[in-house]
Amino acid sequence: MKKSTPTPRFTFSKLYCTLFGHNYVLTKNVTHHIKEYTCAHCKEQATTNSRGRLEVMTPKLKEINNALASVHAKKAAKRKISPSFQAAS
Repeated sequence: MKKSTPTPRFTFSKLYCTLFGHNYVLTKNVTHHIKEYTCAHCKEQATTNSRGRLEVMTPKLKEINNALASVHAKKAAKRKISPSFQAAS
């Protein structure tokens, strides 16, 4: 027997977003080009895809963004630590 998941209840914030569109607010900078957003009204999450358009956040995209953020942070930290070399005259 399948267990049914509870359906979300009616909320005015979801109705507002259906009528007027989402009001996305920047939540997290994953990299310079990829960002995560959250709707101020209904709390729906979105992220930018490879073409720069917004996509609804899925668990797979969340995992990808977390991996990208960690790689990007390590790369940025490595750039700050490495000394700058000067050419010998």
